[in-house]
Amino acid sequence: LFGSMPSFEDLENPESNLATEIISSDGETIGKFYNENRTAIKYSDLPKHLVDALVATEDERFYEHSGIDARGTLGAVTSFGTSGGASTITQQLAKMLFHKEGSRFLPFRMIQKVKEWIIATRLERQYTKQEIIAMYFNKADFVNNAVGIRSAAKVYFGKEPRDLKIEEAAVLVGMLKNPSLFNPIKEKRKEIVFKRRNTVLGQMVKNNFLEEAAKESLSKKPMVLDYHPESHNEGIATYFREYLRDFMKTWVKNNPKKDGTEYDIYRDGLKIYTTIDSRMQKYAEEGVDAHLTNLQQEFFKQAKT
Repeated sequence: LFGSMPSFEDLENPESNLATEIISSDGETIGKFYNENRTAIKYSDLPKHLVDALVATEDERFYEHSGIDARGTLGAVTSFGTSGGASTITQQLAKMLFHKEGSRFLPFRMIQKVKEWIIATRLERQYTKQEIIAMYFNKADFVNNAVGIRSAAKVYFGKEPRDLKIEEAAVLVGMLKNPSLFNPIKEKRKEIVFKRRNTVLGQMVKNNFLEEAAKESLSKKPMVLDYHPESHNEGIATYFREYLRDFMKTWVKNNPKKDGTEYDIYRDGLKIYTTIDSRMQKYAEEGVDAHLTNLQQEFFKQAKT
């Protein structure tokens, strides 16, 4: 009736698509190889106010239900969906992991909704609440090549998730409702992203995660981004990283997994430790850039002598 459903093994090992990180000798990530720019992190790496913002905004009774919020579902049915879809965090995770958005044709959508309920209850039996939140944050797409909360924190604010301020966490949580609509780098969307951020702060007050006075103070702060786009062509040591990509093609053939298959540098979340010092590399590249701007003038000067 419901078509294919995830097996126990699927629930134990939900599909991952993790970026390989290139790490400098001083411990900085200087680049990645990826299909999706995702780097998984643990629940312990998430600041409390980020988790609180998520629960307050997306699933107020998250700690009370077992995957399905009966009160929220009943409210959505009686209001014909005008009060929201009543999808819990666990249901949203089920959708992201196993069948994405799917059809909007009502009969099929109802079947998909029931599948979400079944998968959500299985996830709740299989994982703790903390593990579900970590999986949700790791799977969420924040657009602009930022998949997962670690990439999002780095791309939009240039920092690790644990270092996010409350108002920064509110921006990222606010994006989850509709990442394209609440895209903070779009100039025309700045106003609605700002309002959405403050809505999240308001939800935190409503659910006793934040004091009203703190919310009033934070709501007045301007939205400040530190945008760092991450792509194969961005960042430092791009030539070295291309050399490394070719090197890894040979390495994976000579160093198979335990089951005999090859590692995939775009999906398997490898960590490649290099001898490059990110600070010295940055200084060197800045020096080259400064020299190149005067190179043509120096050429003409020496040609005359």
